[in-house]
Formats: sequence, C-alpha cells, structure tokens
Amino acid sequence: MPLAQDACSKIEGRRGLRLSDSEGENCGPVFTLGFMVRCRVQISNSVVSVEHECFPGAKMRQAHSQSAIKRSFPVTFVFSIPTPSGAQQIAFEPGSSVIFVGANGSGKTRLAVHIENSLGQSAHRIAAHRALSLNAEVPKISEALALSGLRTGHASADSQLIHRDGNRWRNKNAVELLNDFDFLLQALFAEQSNTALRSHAKARAGDHSAPPMTKFEQLKKIWERLLPGRRLVVSGDNVQVEAGGTPFSASQMSDGERAAFYILGQALVAAVGSVLIVDEPELHMHPSIMSALWDEIEAARMDCGFVFITHDLEFAASRTAIKFVIRDYKLDPLWTLERVPQNAGFPEEIVTLILGSRRPILFVEGTGARIDAALYRACFPGWTVVPRGSCQDVIHSVATMRGNGVLTRVTCCGIVDADGREPAETTALAALGIAVLPVSEIENLMLLPEVSQEIAKSEGYSGEDLVKKLAELKAAVFKTLDNDKAVESVVARQCRRRIDRELKRLDLSGASTVAEIAMEYANGTAALDINAIAAAAKKKIVDAIEAEDLSDLLAVYDNKGLLALAASHLKSSRKDAFEDWLIRVLNNGSEVALVAGLRELLPALQAN
Repeated sequence: MPLAQDACSKIEGRRGLRLSDSEGENCGPVFTLGFMVRCRVQISNSVVSVEHECFPGAKMRQAHSQSAIKRSFPVTFVFSIPTPSGAQQIAFEPGSSVIFVGANGSGKTRLAVHIENSLGQSAHRIAAHRALSLNAEVPKISEALALSGLRTGHASADSQLIHRDGNRWRNKNAVELLNDFDFLLQALFAEQSNTALRSHAKARAGDHSAPPMTKFEQLKKIWERLLPGRRLVVSGDNVQVEAGGTPFSASQMSDGERAAFYILGQALVAAVGSVLIVDEPELHMHPSIMSALWDEIEAARMDCGFVFITHDLEFAASRTAIKFVIRDYKLDPLWTLERVPQNAGFPEEIVTLILGSRRPILFVEGTGARIDAALYRACFPGWTVVPRGSCQDVIHSVATMRGNGVLTRVTCCGIVDADGREPAETTALAALGIAVLPVSEIENLMLLPEVSQEIAKSEGYSGEDLVKKLAELKAAVFKTLDNDKAVESVVARQCRRRIDRELKRLDLSGASTVAEIAMEYANGTAALDINAIAAAAKKKIVDAIEAEDLSDLLAVYDNKGLLALAASHLKSSRKDAFEDWLIRVLNNGSEVALVAGLRELLPALQAN
C-alpha cells in the first residue's frame, strides 16, 4: 500500500489538508475528506484514480496523477439562488470567496441560511447573531464529540446533518443566537491532546521527525501576528493572555480579541473542503485587522471556500472575490442579485454602493466629513448622496455613470458649487445632469436670510431682535470686503479657478509632436483673457456691495471665514461647534424649518 499511502500524504500536503484525525478517518486505501466526500484510492501504472461519493454542493474531478493531486484539490463548490428570472447558479473554487452585499431588510441572513441548506454537510455557517463568551476552563470532551457539537449542535456519536436545524439553530435558523464557543474550545483542546499523543508515540518508537503543528498553535501564531503586544499562553487545559508580561484569563479579552480568536478557531477546525458562510464578518472587528484576519484565514484554509454576507462596503471592496449586490428580496424566497462589474469607471466601493441603492444617485462635492453630505442627505432624502471630492470629480462621475451600460438602470444627477461660473457654463452643466448652487460654496447657504433666520430662531430670537441679529450678520459679511486688497484677493481666486477649469477642458490627445502640442495649447488658451475675467468678476462683487445685495455677493464670494461669522452672530459659538450643531440637527431632523429653508434655495433635481 505504499503508493496509496503516498497519495494520501500528497493530498494531506496540499494546502495544509489533513485526511486523518481522531474522528476515525483512515489515511489508507479508503479515506474521508471531512464532511465533503468519501474517496477510495486505486493505483494503476503510477496513476492515482479517486472513486468518491459527492455530498451536496461539490462536483468532483476523477483520475488524477500523483502530481495533479498535489497541485489541485478536486472540488468546485456550487449552489444556486432563486431569483425572479430563475435559479442563479454560483460556482467557485477552493481558496476563493463569494461576497453578497445588502442593506438592512435585503434578506442577507435568510440568504446565508439558504446557502447553508443548499450546500448541506459541506457548509459551516457562522451567524451574525453570535455569542462570544469565552470559558477558558471549559470541561474537556473527545474531539469527535466536540466537532459533532460544533457542526450540528448535537455532541453525540450518532450526530448527523439532520440534527443541525434542531440542535445548532433550535429550528430558528435565521434568528437563533449561535452559542458554540464552548464546542470550539473543546475541539481545539481535544485536537491538541490527540496530536500530542500521536507525536509522543512516534518519538517513543524512534521517529524523531518534527511533530505536526496543532490547530491551537496555528491559531496562536496568527492571533499574535494580528495583535502585536499580546501573547496567547495555551496549556493542556487552559488559555491565558499575556500583555506586558502580565498574564490574565482569556475570558477577559476585549470583544475584538475574542472575535478574532473565535473566527480563527472556527476556520481552522472546519472540516476539509468546507464552505465557511460568514454573516457580517466585520462584527466586533476593528477595521485595522479585519482585512489581515481574512487574508490569514484564506491562506491557512485554501481547501475551503468562503461566502461572506455583509453590508460593509469597505470590507467588500477590500477582498478579492466574486461579488454580488442584493437589490431586492421577497419572502417567496426570491433574491434580486446584480454582479459587481470590474472596470466600471469608479472605485469598487462606489460601484457596490450604486448597485445596492434603491434610490437615484446624487453626486456632490466634498468628502462626507463636513456639512456637505449631511446637508444634501437632509434636503434630498429620496436620493443616495455620494460625496466625490472636487467639482471635476462630480462632473466626471455623472458623465461616467450615465455612459456606463452596466450602471444605466440607476439614475443620477450632480450638484456643484457656483464658483463664479458664467451662465453659459451653468447651462452646459445642466445639459449633463449637473445643477449649480446659488452660492459660491455650500457654506454660504448658512448666511442667506432664508436659512440664517431659522438658525437665529432656534436660539430664541424673534421680532425686532431677529431683524437686528440678521442685519448685524449682513453688515459683518460686507465689512470683510471694505478695502481694495480684500476685493482683489477674491477676484484673483476666481481667475485661478476659471483658468484651472479651462485648462482641464483642454484636450491635447490629438497632438503627436511638440509643435502640434504647442499649437493646440495656444489655440485652446487664446480665448483666456485674464484681464477681462478679472474685470467681470470685480464688477459683480462691487455691484453687490454697492447694492448691499447679500444674495448676489454670496453667489460670487468664497471665504471659508464666513461660516465663523455665522457661528458667532447666530449661535454665539465657535466655527467648529457650529458645524457640529449643524451636522447633528441635519442628521436627526430636529430643525424642520431650517431644512425647509435650505430646500427653498437648492436646485430642483430631475432623475434622468
């Protein structure tokens, strides 16, 4: 039997697989790959043929040379999902992942249950609703019983797949709290004990080769790489953590530390060739270690497939996987899925957000960290607001999305600051689906009477006191431009923005020589009359000052200091505290009149 034994050892060597353990799985002419498949190895002319019984969720390839077995685990995972257009089959290889992204109410957990049931014994699901209480001194039981308890909830010699619904999930598969940490620890301790006994027996027999690494040792190495400064101290019957030389019980670990321990343990003790279905993998996990954790797990269990179900766009974008957005769910059950395309012209996180949105998309300036996003979300509740940075980024996003065949089912618009744009430029942007604010920059909206009066009213001002307060604010704004140097500074900024926009529109792609580039550049910039641009900008500012027209002035005047004036005059506060208040009331909807005032000033949007 040496060649058959060698075939087994080569399969064991593939990606860290073990084909024998204390569950009674023999490495010989007949062996079992976990819960996935039972195989019989036959040798003929140095070719290894594999006869097998395939459980649900696996398709097996037959007749492998010894080298082929070493290279490739013979499984493709397959499951199907009911959709309005029929069953959608999803196939993926060991070592790879599938990710489903969905909002709350999109049937994510029920999809996880469906996939688990479809894959049968090959599936091991980790629910989002999971208990992470770690009892380091858990009573010890046999490895076979611990694994039965972990996989089916029924720690018994007669444990079968039919026990999983009633014991592991209490017949409430989508909502039951998963409480299997004890079984996980028992499996780790038992495997450690059995491995140590086998190594001891080999040593006593004169075999002094390096002993195999236990699953606890694998977990320890990975956990400590993820959490530098922490050390797991594992004995034969207890687990402690050491930090700064001081040991303490593992039960006192933080939520994130326990979550990393739990997820690692679940992956390492999963049966060979399993599909791990993880609902909300980001739970309790700090973003700084989450991607590294799953990199480690996927590297350690390349025999397994992974299905992640999440609402975390950042996590989904960070993984290499087949990716779907859950657009809709009906109790039939039916899921409406959309494959996340590559090379869509956007970062993958944005593509996933767009495809998952049930509302039209509104691209706006900013990063989402300031008042921009809060204001737009409060004033356009029927839209999904996506901050995109600069005005050019907004324009590019709208043009890209409207021109992308994959994304055209989702409608979109954009809004940009006025930035001293001429009427012709505003009209051209409108034709592209991009509206222009009535003010030079979004913060200026807070100084317009329709909005500033509502802010002052929230502070208790009314009647003559309110009129006086708004007049004081208006006077303070005009006072910032009471000298030629201040006006000249605003004019210079407008000139720079105008030149910048014109240069960005300059297309030199058709020029193939230096001379042609020079000619194209000269022709493209010939119409840029800087003096005329400056004169026109200055006239608008001067006319607004002379007429004391605050609306006209704020349409062309960019000055980040104006928001500080609104803060001090309307709320008697500093700018940062005022911004925090604005974001808070816009998010919680407590200042209805303020939002109504803003809506009056913002452009009306029409989804394409």
